[in-house]
Parts: sequence; C-alpha cells; structure tokens
Amino acid sequence: MTIRAIDLFCGGGGSSQGAADAGVELVGAVDAWDIATDTYRDNFPTAARNVVAARLDDSSGPDVFSDLGKIDLILASPECTNHSIARGAKKRSEDSRRSGWFIMNFVEELAPRWLVLENVLGMRRWDGFEGLISEIKRLGYKLRMQSLDAAKFGVPQNRRRLFIMADRLQRPALISGLSRPITASSFIDKSGTWNSSPLYKPGRAKATLERAERAIAELGEGKDFLIVYYGSDRVGGWQRLDRPLRTLTTLDRFGLVQWRDGEPTLRMLQVPELRAAMGLPATFALNHGSRRDKIKLLGNGVAAPVMRAVVDSLIADAVDAEAA
Repeated sequence: MTIRAIDLFCGGGGSSQGAADAGVELVGAVDAWDIATDTYRDNFPTAARNVVAARLDDSSGPDVFSDLGKIDLILASPECTNHSIARGAKKRSEDSRRSGWFIMNFVEELAPRWLVLENVLGMRRWDGFEGLISEIKRLGYKLRMQSLDAAKFGVPQNRRRLFIMADRLQRPALISGLSRPITASSFIDKSGTWNSSPLYKPGRAKATLERAERAIAELGEGKDFLIVYYGSDRVGGWQRLDRPLRTLTTLDRFGLVQWRDGEPTLRMLQVPELRAAMGLPATFALNHGSRRDKIKLLGNGVAAPVMRAVVDSLIADAVDAEAA
C-alpha cells in the first residue's frame, strides 16, 4: 500500500523526512521561502515537480499543484512565530496566527484520511484555535492533541511541540515516547574541523565571559559546555553537554566552550551539528542559502523522529490490513 502525502508550510522538510521514514511517499509541498522549497526539492525527488514556492492564504487550495492525484495524508506546520511565547510583548500578526486556516481548503477538497497539524504549544491560546478545531471535526475527523517532546523520541534536543492528529475512521492512538534522552555531546564534532578562538581573546563581550565563568565555577576547569545566547535564561546562560540540547531556534544561539591545552576556547555550533540535533540524517541535504539561512531553516523545522512516530501510529492499522 502506497500512502501519498503533501506537506503545507513544509520548510526544508523535517516533517516530510519523518513521514518518509515511516514509508510515506511525498508528492507535493508548499512554502513561502524559496530557500526552503529548494532544500525540500533536493531531499524529496518524488515531490520535486509539485514543490511550490507560494504564500498560502484563505483562498489557497489544491490548484496550486498540478496533477496531484489521490492524497492520503496532509502534513502542515503553519507559521508559529506569532503564537510563540518567545515573541514576548511584541505585536502579533493575526494573518500569521490565522495561517492554520489556510490549510482547510486542501483538507476539504482532497479529503485525506489523515491530517497532522504541528505548531508551538502557544497555538492553543490563540482566540481562533477552538474554531479551527471545530471545523476539522465538522469535516468528519476524529482528533487527538498531544504535546510531544523530541527528547523522548531519540532526538538530542528538548523541543516540545503541539501535534494535532486527525483520522476519518478512528480516534488516533496516544503517542508514547520510549527513548532514553540522548545528550548534546552525542552530536558535537570533536575532530577539530571547526576553528575555535580563545575564550579570553580581546574584544570578547562581557556578557559572554560572565556566562562562561558561571559555568566554569560550577563544573570546574577542563569540562566542556555550551553557552546559550538569546532569550530569558534562569540557569545562567549556559548548559551542560550531558543533557539534551535546549530548544534550537532560528538564531545562532549555541556556543561551545572546549578546553585546549588547559585553556578554554569558544566556537559556535555548526550546521552539521545542528542538523543532527534536529534528528535529521547526515544525508539530509542543506545546499542552499547562507549559514544563517540554514540555521533558520533548521530552527523552524520539525524534529523528524517525532513526526515518524506520529505517522507510524496513524497509519499502523492501514499497513497491518494491507499485510494481512
């Protein structure tokens, strides 16, 4: 049985990677950012002719694609920035917050058996959330909503997201994460490929040194650790390597302090390390855009192993029936 899917607000394809790992064929995708769609096209050749760079709105529907055919599953990760607590008191764009509605013409016209809608937990506080959920139910779907942390699915990162799972035939099963946490040290490149500079070099920001010195005071000299930039921080602006990475964002957020010949050095985590921190394989191509673009792409993404667990659970009965 071939299960065919499209990915709306696809980004570079983290959700699609998870679905593909579950045996799903990706046949189309949409994102407003051309770097995202170029990246997606590289990684999902079965969808290449139907990867569309376009900004979705209330009028958008399946006609953005050509010859799409039957669709069994829709994946969607609408814009999350204006739902996120990380935005603080900044003014929020209601068009962005409403982007969950922009998938509804696709759902109604294509009538897939399954739908997975992923977003930050803050989406549930949006005034329009209950109306969107009611509309999905009106179309005949049975729902389950869960907050899932990527660290419980073999991803070396604490990344908690809301997953709304929908099935026309039955209520989706509860998803259980079984993996023991994988630490940040698992993806650190210790080969010396990436250049570090002395922590105490001239011109280093005072705040950076204060973060590092708080870590050294607690860990002692000779222990590597991460400095955490940006965002509110209740643990001193650093983290240990013996726990999962804190949530990867769209900013260049993590600096690695390593000891060399008894002296601390500092470098930023690099794209291959951050790719691994998202649960993506080393073969996942990131060929487009600047380093900053690639970090934004990863930080906006879905941890692939979490989506694999979700899709595996949703399609299990259909796969079992085919095998019987």
